[in-house]
Amino acid sequence: MLDVEGSGVERFQVEPTKIVTMDFDLAMTLDCGQVFHWEPSGDGFVGTIGEQAVFVEQRGDLLRVASASSRWDNEQGQDARATVARYFALDHPLREICASFPNDPAMNAARDFCRGLRIIRQPKWECLASFICSSMKQVAHIRQISHKLRERFGEPRRIRNEVVYTFPSAERIAASSEKELRKCALGYRAKNLLATARQISSGDVDLESPTQLSDTELRARLCDLPGVGAKVANCVMLFAYERLSAFPIDVWIERVLREKYFPRARKLNVARLRAFTEKYFGSHGGYAQQYLFHHARKSRAKTNRKGTHRPFVTVPRVR
Repeated sequence: MLDVEGSGVERFQVEPTKIVTMDFDLAMTLDCGQVFHWEPSGDGFVGTIGEQAVFVEQRGDLLRVASASSRWDNEQGQDARATVARYFALDHPLREICASFPNDPAMNAARDFCRGLRIIRQPKWECLASFICSSMKQVAHIRQISHKLRERFGEPRRIRNEVVYTFPSAERIAASSEKELRKCALGYRAKNLLATARQISSGDVDLESPTQLSDTELRARLCDLPGVGAKVANCVMLFAYERLSAFPIDVWIERVLREKYFPRARKLNVARLRAFTEKYFGSHGGYAQQYLFHHARKSRAKTNRKGTHRPFVTVPRVR
C-alpha cells in the first residue's frame, strides 16, 4: 500500500493501480518537451492529470500508479487505469508508428535514441495555455512558468507528502489581470494568455467544437487566438487534439532540418520546410518531430557538457 494524502485533512491508503505496458519509457516521455509540470519523486514522478494528483512509477513493463483520491471523476467516467493509459497514449501502436518513419540516418538515430517515447493526450486548455507561454522560451523556462501559474492560480493537491497544483482553469486566468500574470515570468505573453482565457471563459471560443474539423481548418481556428501562430497551433494539434501528422517547427527543429536534410541549401524558408515535412514525414510526422527534437536537444546538451562540438550526421541532399 502507498501512503497518500488527499488535498484536505483526510489521510488514507490507496492501493496502487498496476498497468502492463509495452514500448513505453515514462521518464523520456515526461522529459521530451511536450509537458512541463511532472517532477521526480522517489523512483517515479508526481504530477496531475486534469484535477487529479498522481504518482506514477515504472518498473520494466509495469506502471504503478497512485492517486490522491479514491475516486477518479472525469468526463469519460474512466477509472484510474483507463485514465492513465489514455493520458500516456498506451494504445498508440508505437512499433508501427516508428516503422513508418523515413529510413535515413538522422531519423534512424532519433528513433533508436527515443525508444518508448509516446505523445501524451493533454487536456486542451492546459496544452493551449502552456504553449502560448512557450513562445521564445526554452523547456526549462517553460517549466518555471508552468509551476508559477499552478502555484499562484491552481488548486493544491497532496500526494506522497508532496504538494502539486492543478493547472488553473481558463475562468481563473480570465479573472486575473495582466499585471498578476506577469508575476509568473510571462512577460509579453501575459497579454495573450489573458485574452485567450477570456475568449474561452466567455464562451466565444469552445475548444471542444473544432474536433471534427480538418487539420487545415483546425490550424486556422487556433491561429485566430491571441498568441497562437503556426508553431503553437501545431503543438496544440499534436498534443491536445491527437493530430499525429502535425509537425511543429521551432528553432530546434528548423536547425535539425537545415543541418540534416538541407545541408547545402542556400535559400530555405519556413514555408519550404513545412511543405517538405508534410510530404516526407507523412501521417505520423508529429511523432517523428518529437523524436528528432528530443534527440537533438539531448545530443547538443551532451556535447556542450563535454566542451566539444560534433557536427550533425547529414543525409544526402533533399531536392
